[in-house]
Amino acid sequence: MSYDLPPPQDQPLSRGAEWRRRISDQPVWVWIVAVVVMIVIWRLVAAHNRNAERAKKGRGGAALPVGAAAVRRGDMPVYYDGLGSVSANYTVTVHSRVDGQLMSVNVREGQYVDQGQVLAQIDPRPFQAALDQAQGQLLKDQAALANAQLDLERYKGLYAQNAIPKQQLDTQAATVGQDEGAVKTDEAAVETAQLNVTYARVTAPISGRIGLRQVDPGNIIHATDANGMLVITQLHPIAVIFTLPEDDLPPIMQKISSRAVLPVEALNRDKTQHLANGRLLTVDNQIDPATGTSKLKAVFNNTENTLFPNQFVNVRLLLDTEHNQLIIPAVAVQRGAQGTFVYVIKPDNTVDAQPVKVGVTEGTDTSIVEGLTDGAMVVIDGADKLQPGSKVSITSPNTANSPNAPTTPNASQGGTQPAAGKHGKRRAS
Repeated sequence: MSYDLPPPQDQPLSRGAEWRRRISDQPVWVWIVAVVVMIVIWRLVAAHNRNAERAKKGRGGAALPVGAAAVRRGDMPVYYDGLGSVSANYTVTVHSRVDGQLMSVNVREGQYVDQGQVLAQIDPRPFQAALDQAQGQLLKDQAALANAQLDLERYKGLYAQNAIPKQQLDTQAATVGQDEGAVKTDEAAVETAQLNVTYARVTAPISGRIGLRQVDPGNIIHATDANGMLVITQLHPIAVIFTLPEDDLPPIMQKISSRAVLPVEALNRDKTQHLANGRLLTVDNQIDPATGTSKLKAVFNNTENTLFPNQFVNVRLLLDTEHNQLIIPAVAVQRGAQGTFVYVIKPDNTVDAQPVKVGVTEGTDTSIVEGLTDGAMVVIDGADKLQPGSKVSITSPNTANSPNAPTTPNASQGGTQPAAGKHGKRRAS
């Protein structure tokens, strides 16, 4: 006797077995992502714990070493910075004014010449011959004029005696007039010939520096030659054309209207070398609408020949000098959610975040309009480790201008770049 048994049914899995089955079914990349996320979370938690421990240590534990500087009073210059190009006041291409053979060039390339100095000599013999001819013709016509004048005097006496007719007297007077005209023409011809002889000696129209020679001795040159013979560039004085934003023009125009002399400095391309000192000469009469800038012209004596035509320079225009300002190193200024602030060291060697209003930043210094007092100590190095209330020890003080500052040994001063203000610019809001 046989029994038909039903087919076996799948038994339901427990909850733990179900989770294990689902986990085993996941691809490998899911596990990789999960591990990476766990590592990142662990590192963030560790960093937070370290910062909290550091802040706790700064408040109540060992003092954090910082560099400090004293707030001092002084003068702060207000500069406008621009980019410029050196331009010669005068550049002259020397041409010959007569045609002829170039006999000699009397100057060297690159030589400085004075106005009126002989530069070259063109063969003067044809012009001298023309001068001699014009002088001979002048002597001939002067003799004819003298003879005609004598005859006129005789005719006047004869006419008074009724010995000759009036017509003959008038004819002789006309002959004298013609001879006088011929003499005037000859005198003009003599002057022209003398000018040509003078033009055969080519002289410098201005004082300046000779460029490269355009023509060699022995060549036939013409007054109509396009390239000329020499180029003279005036270097003393010399000008610099530079641009500034249109927003900078109103205070500059006020200074110009009051006839103030605005000093200008020329620096090299990377601002590491001072080239020359000059003064602002004028401002252009229009603003470039494409760039929103205006051109300004400064003049320099350039006695040391540090400026050269078409040279690129950085220009610094001194607009004003603010006196009796509170000044601190620019690296002391920090920026945060509350705005611009500095860390001030209190008498108990703890720090406090003091909001400040920054004025002019020039070089490594910046002026403070509001928020500090004279003689206060501010942190210039190590501020990234501080929080309000942290305890500090000064390791590199800068106390040259603070008689009441602590007398701790000096060390090399470090720091970070300033967080507020711009080099050479005006007061920031």
